[in-house]
Amino acid sequence: MEDDHERVVSVTSLSVQLFTAPTVARMLITDENLMTTIIRTFVDHLRHRDLQGRFQFERYTAQQAFKFRRVQSLIGDLKYVLISRPTEWTDQLREKYLEGFDAFLELLKCMQGMDPVVRQVGQHIEMEPEWEAAFTLQMKLTHIISMMQEWCASDERVLIEAYKKSLSALTHCHSGFTDGEQPITLSMCGHSVDTIRYCVSQEKVSIHLPVSRLLAGLHALLSKIEVAYRFPEQLPLSELSPPMLIEHPLRCLVLCAQVHAGMWRRNGFSLVNQIYYYHNVKCRVEMFDKDLIMLQAGASMMDPNHFLMIMLSRFELYHIFSSADCRKRYSRENANKDVVQQNNTLIEEMLHLIIMIVGERYTAGVGQVEITDEIRREIVHQLCIRPMAHSELVKALPENENKETGMERVIDSVALFKKPGVTGRGLYKLRPECAKMFNLYFHHYSRADQSKAEEAQRKIKRQNGEDSVLPPPVLPRFCPLFASLVNILQCDVLLGILGAVLQWAMEPSGGHWSESMLQRVLHLIGMGLVEEQQHLISSAEDYNDTNFNFTLKISRPGEAPANTASILALLETLQNAPHLEVHKDMIRWILKTVAYIKTTRECTASSPPSDSSGHSQEETVRDKEKAERKRKAEMARLRREKIMAQMSEMQRHFINENKELFQQSLEDLDPSTSSTLEHSPSSCDSALVCVGPRRWRAGGSDRRQVVTCILCQEEQEIRSDGKAMVLAAFVQRSTVMSKNRKRPPHNPDKYDPLFMHPDLSFGTHTGSCGHIMHSHCWQRYFEAVQAKEQRRQQRLRVHTSYDVENGEFLCPLCECLSNTVIPLLPLTKTCCSSEQPDLSQWLNITSHQMKALISAHRKSKASSAEAADETDGVNDCPPPDGFRLDHTPKNPYSSTIKEMLTTFGTATYKVGLKVHPNEQDPRVPIMCWGSCAYTIQSIERLLVDEEKPLFGSLPCRQDDCLSSLTRFGSACWTVSSHTTVQNHFIRLLAALVPDPRVENSPCILDVDMFHLLVSLVLSHPAVLCLDSSGLSADAAQLHFLHLITVAHVVQILLTSLPEEVRMEQETGGAEREEEESVCLLYNTLRSLLGRGLREVSSGWHLWLCVKAGILPYLRAAALFFHYLNGAPAPPELHALGAGEWEALCGYLCLPSNLLQLYFNNLDIMEPLLHGWCSHPALQALQSSVTLIRFPRESNHLIDLPGDYSALINQASSFTCPKSGGDKSRVPTLCLVCGAMLCSQSYCCQTELEGEDVGACTAHTFTCGAGVGIFLRVRESQVLFLAGKTKGCFYAPPYLDDYGETDQGLRRGNPLHLCHERYRKIQKLWRQHSITEEIGHAQEANQTLVGIDWQHL
Repeated sequence: MEDDHERVVSVTSLSVQLFTAPTVARMLITDENLMTTIIRTFVDHLRHRDLQGRFQFERYTAQQAFKFRRVQSLIGDLKYVLISRPTEWTDQLREKYLEGFDAFLELLKCMQGMDPVVRQVGQHIEMEPEWEAAFTLQMKLTHIISMMQEWCASDERVLIEAYKKSLSALTHCHSGFTDGEQPITLSMCGHSVDTIRYCVSQEKVSIHLPVSRLLAGLHALLSKIEVAYRFPEQLPLSELSPPMLIEHPLRCLVLCAQVHAGMWRRNGFSLVNQIYYYHNVKCRVEMFDKDLIMLQAGASMMDPNHFLMIMLSRFELYHIFSSADCRKRYSRENANKDVVQQNNTLIEEMLHLIIMIVGERYTAGVGQVEITDEIRREIVHQLCIRPMAHSELVKALPENENKETGMERVIDSVALFKKPGVTGRGLYKLRPECAKMFNLYFHHYSRADQSKAEEAQRKIKRQNGEDSVLPPPVLPRFCPLFASLVNILQCDVLLGILGAVLQWAMEPSGGHWSESMLQRVLHLIGMGLVEEQQHLISSAEDYNDTNFNFTLKISRPGEAPANTASILALLETLQNAPHLEVHKDMIRWILKTVAYIKTTRECTASSPPSDSSGHSQEETVRDKEKAERKRKAEMARLRREKIMAQMSEMQRHFINENKELFQQSLEDLDPSTSSTLEHSPSSCDSALVCVGPRRWRAGGSDRRQVVTCILCQEEQEIRSDGKAMVLAAFVQRSTVMSKNRKRPPHNPDKYDPLFMHPDLSFGTHTGSCGHIMHSHCWQRYFEAVQAKEQRRQQRLRVHTSYDVENGEFLCPLCECLSNTVIPLLPLTKTCCSSEQPDLSQWLNITSHQMKALISAHRKSKASSAEAADETDGVNDCPPPDGFRLDHTPKNPYSSTIKEMLTTFGTATYKVGLKVHPNEQDPRVPIMCWGSCAYTIQSIERLLVDEEKPLFGSLPCRQDDCLSSLTRFGSACWTVSSHTTVQNHFIRLLAALVPDPRVENSPCILDVDMFHLLVSLVLSHPAVLCLDSSGLSADAAQLHFLHLITVAHVVQILLTSLPEEVRMEQETGGAEREEEESVCLLYNTLRSLLGRGLREVSSGWHLWLCVKAGILPYLRAAALFFHYLNGAPAPPELHALGAGEWEALCGYLCLPSNLLQLYFNNLDIMEPLLHGWCSHPALQALQSSVTLIRFPRESNHLIDLPGDYSALINQASSFTCPKSGGDKSRVPTLCLVCGAMLCSQSYCCQTELEGEDVGACTAHTFTCGAGVGIFLRVRESQVLFLAGKTKGCFYAPPYLDDYGETDQGLRRGNPLHLCHERYRKIQKLWRQHSITEEIGHAQEANQTLVGIDWQHL
């Protein structure tokens, strides 16, 4: 049962429908007095008052908050009533509205002066006073107060009455406040004024003054709609007491200044928070802004000297400036550092307030501006800090009752929109022509904003080659009611204050004045000059300019007897003061402007049509400056050129002196110099070949590789007998290239990974950040990480971004997640005898060797089982000449390299099979070869997807990784049992060359040919080392490549022909031969397999299929042999182009018509083909098994809809699969396979490896081998997961029209798919960088580490 006290389920929630209908609302106001009823009910509920009748809130407990929330709904109702302003007023509506206004004033009177504070002296406040309730009330009423004023503004009679009522309410409030305040007289600069003695730092003071702020708003409206000038007799303007009007707002602003000066530190955070909200965008419209307007209104009705003296008195600075020798402050004032510092801050704050009172004219009614001008200026000043996104700007602007800021109407006139790239957000950048509106002392800047904006604007000016001075901007005119405010700038008291500060600035600061104080003084002088310029310009329009003569006032020295220097004289002296370097620009600008104004005045006096002469005067000054700047720039350029010439001369001199050194290093560096040509037997062949007896061989200088350890900075040459150097690496299981995600995970203990299935359902990928260390440096570093982790675990049980128990660590240089190291090995030296057997001879020799090996292995097995008599003589096969079965080759590697070979091999085995490390396991070398092949294949796919050439476009980290991975692969047999590796080789070869003695050979359709090639080439050295007859590894590599290429062609012909035959194209004779031979081969296959294959008559189609299907394999083979043998790639493969096929075949020593491999060796190939086709699995070809087609297409993330609402609809219709049709709270979409999951919920938790995990974590282990990419639909957030303890949130690929993401869907703008961002996520996935991305995110943001990712 729901509680009907809750607004949501109560009948009162219907009020929105009733009260927002304008006619119903008007009827209820006039007939039922609705406004008064609502307000009185509200006031009745807030019963706690103090002696003066002001609201008094208890501690803000949860129960209080609940009650208060229910009462606040009444304010919401009042907002609904006021939301549509009346277009026509009737007498009855006026009467009832004003009655409601009276009730509203009663409410505000209860708030006037509530929560007063008194400064704590001596000890800190014991208990923070309650302040939140009062501010909550203020925030709720902010829009109501604004709407009340708008209603008043729509009818002149209502406005006048409301103004009178507010004034009497304020007078009533004041009559209660003034008790016990003694009158005093202040006199200064020949003026005196009567006021009361009041110290903000000693008496009670309150931030809540809604009555005076409402009056300020109405006063500005009187001016705006010109009632004040048309019906002055109806207004009680003569009864106004300006000192009374300004008293409380001034106290409030002084309180803020004193808090900034650190005088209220002992009052705790409640006061700091109140000051924060007073200035905050949510409250400032009806708080800070209105206080400023009230001060402007009061000051405009007073003598400016009197106003400033009262102000000095309230700021408690009167004693500093009123004494006759105030200009000698530093010698006179007491030496208490803190007091001097506080007074400095107070002087700065007071000067800032004067700047605001004279300079803030962008409120309609105060200055002659429109509402849009005000918004435009707000935006300009926000963009002066830095370019901002739409959401930042919206947050920085006040909202009206409809949650609108009015920004859309004006933003294009002041800013240019810059669309986002793949990262970041769309930004608005200020139009250059709007920078002249910049005011350094903009009243809504916080201190931090002000310094950022100043820095940014000076930087822009310097970049544009202008003076970095930031003069006050030209301001709009005041409305007549406020026109007298400009006189503050030329009144005696202000000039006295300015003169005093300038006089103090003559002495280098001993703490008696501050830079920012001087900056404010110069700004005020600048404002006076700009104002005078505007007066002069508009004098032609009869603006009665004679009474504003600021230059005259600042040129006048002080009266006798003191005869103090004039402000202008002080400025001229300060211009050359060495300690004022920062302010020189501004002082110079002031003096220049003074000169310009004086000449303008003289010209005006002598010749009335003054305009042109004034301009020409300014132009000549400007021209002079320009010429001066140009001259300086020219001198600087000449000086630069001279220095550069000297440097290059010194360089030349140095090179001549050390000629031999340079010659030597050049020869070492340049691989194209003569030394390589002598060493290279293939240099006579024009073609570069990477495999076979004719392959390119490295000369001495090419083989030599020197690297630097990132930990100890020592250089080390990579040698097989030297210290081991290692590369930080990360090995992970992967399904990125999988063509079958349904395959159940294998049992790690029994699984035999020797043959990779063509569906690549899971592989092991190795990546590296490319940073190199000595193995001993790395071991020391890793031990330190382990020790630190143990210490940390005893202190606090939190995860880190890496799991030390699993061997993980962060690269010491780039903090990239790593879990092992790859040893760096040199290129293997090979010698090549000229005579090498051709394919048939070689196969013959190899099969003999295999027979001998198999029988030897069986013998050793049998002898170990002591059953030699059974097998004796049965399988005995003598080894061929030069094949020594008992030969144990010497391991060429040093002990540290052997140790690192074992380390990396074991890590790959452990991660790839998810088992405990065991370096003796026969599967260790298989996993290493598999990882090498899988990594090369994934990089080849990546290059295709990004349309990059095969060579030359890989970043060096991937280049180094592939190079060390393939060389490691060719060496890992040396640390494994030779018999094991030989057994692997026998089984691998039997899949290619069927051998009756080897059982369970796979069908050629169930083998990935590239994995087979890599495994054969890398395991062959274990057999070759027994041979002393001069067979070379190069010949064997070439024969393996030829055999496997033929097998792959057969594989493609059996699986990948298109269903329907397209139109045949005419080919010239160029490919006729290929087409005929492919037809022949296909028909041979058909004859061997009977009905299993369709008839295809078109040779052109067959050849097209073969070419397309085998290309990825050839590209991967080229990469593999390039890194294994170090042969440079031909230039054709360094670019995308048409010649790729021929270049690849040439580089791999293959004929461009691959079928020649078959037809040129028919005597061997035919029996092989028979062997392949007679496999039982191939005989069942017509069965319904889905075959892998070649080329395998690259996997991509699922297609997402362009409009986000489509995803929301999809998620809203998704129900939890385990809760009988309940809606899922956190529907989450897997971006890899498209499954929708019920995340972060107990209902869908499952057990994984003995631990409860959420739906997403469980899904990653079936779909992504532990890595997952998900989209949380209701949060519009991408989730990356890796394993059970790692995860991070990532920006979604959906953006709104302003180029921003909306994580959490808080702003609610329509979102559309950004294809570039989605491609970036896809690229991270294809590059296997998700885990790395999570590691970086968790290092940067420690809060991510604490999240229980496994429950998502």
